[in-house]
Amino acid sequence: MEVKIGVQFAPRELVLESNESQAYVEQAVAEALVSSTGLLSLADEKGRRVLVPTDKIAYIEIAESEIRRVGFGTA
Repeated sequence: MEVKIGVQFAPRELVLESNESQAYVEQAVAEALVSSTGLLSLADEKGRRVLVPTDKIAYIEIAESEIRRVGFGTA
C-alpha cells in the first residue's frame, strides 16, 4: 500500500510503502484526527515509524502499490 501525506507548508509530500491494508490506514488516520495526542503514526514496510502532527496534515492519498517493470518487455 502506498501512502502519500501532504504536510502544510512543506514543499514535498511524505511517501511511504506500508504492508497494512487500506482499511487499516484509513482507520489509523481517522483515529489520529480525533485523538488527544494529535499525531498520526504509520509504519512502513521496513518497520520504520512516521509520525505526523495531525494539525499539519493537508491531505492523505492511499493507493495500491504499482508493480514497477524493469527492462524492455511488452505488455
